[in-house]
Amino acid sequence: MNNYIYGANSCRAAIESGHSIRALYIEKNNWRFIELAREKKIPYTLVEKEKLDRLGGLHQGVAMEIAPIKAHDIADILRDRSAPDFREAFVIIADGIEDPHNFGAILRVADAVGADGVIYRKTRGVGPNATVVRVSTGAAFFVKCVEVVNLTAAIKRLKEAGFWVVGAESAPESVDYREAEYDMATALVIGSEGKGLSRLVRENCDFLVRIPMRGRINSLNAAVAAGILAYHIKNAQK
Repeated sequence: MNNYIYGANSCRAAIESGHSIRALYIEKNNWRFIELAREKKIPYTLVEKEKLDRLGGLHQGVAMEIAPIKAHDIADILRDRSAPDFREAFVIIADGIEDPHNFGAILRVADAVGADGVIYRKTRGVGPNATVVRVSTGAAFFVKCVEVVNLTAAIKRLKEAGFWVVGAESAPESVDYREAEYDMATALVIGSEGKGLSRLVRENCDFLVRIPMRGRINSLNAAVAAGILAYHIKNAQK
């Protein structure tokens, strides 16, 4: 199956990351991208706008077919526990995030805060597909995405490696996220759009945090919550 991505930011990120590009299509008057392709010595095909329109997506004059983004192993995102910067280790765990727009935005947050990686469930969730790449504006090429079969087992492995696991959940035992301590290697768990954290994942978190809601809506979009909490945690780790 073809794996197309569209738009200047996503395609530029694919090139800068060194990801395998199977085909690059550039609109004939898109001189900026033509120059980039020539500079990077990437073969390309000049096409009319109608050709890009048929491929679909908001292409902005450029589209490419890429090789699938390979998942990392959890070992790839672990730091040496004895390293001076270990307490600043930070990963995000996506517990059943199914909306590619949410997952893409979470990857964008992960890249922005310098997270070591994002862990997601192989089933009942979404991985770094073409939509995710576009929404992440190419962050999917730079953030280490770890695909696991069992999130609970992954959490236990993180704990063994020295991480504290923080779940984002509005529950009676949750504390205001601003009152918790994060001066340690931290894994932040973001639950699914409709159900929140799954039971076993919640039970394996060291503690739960909530974001106070002052309006009439009682929850935030998963990616918005991830952004608020990730920046707060990274600032607290310094």
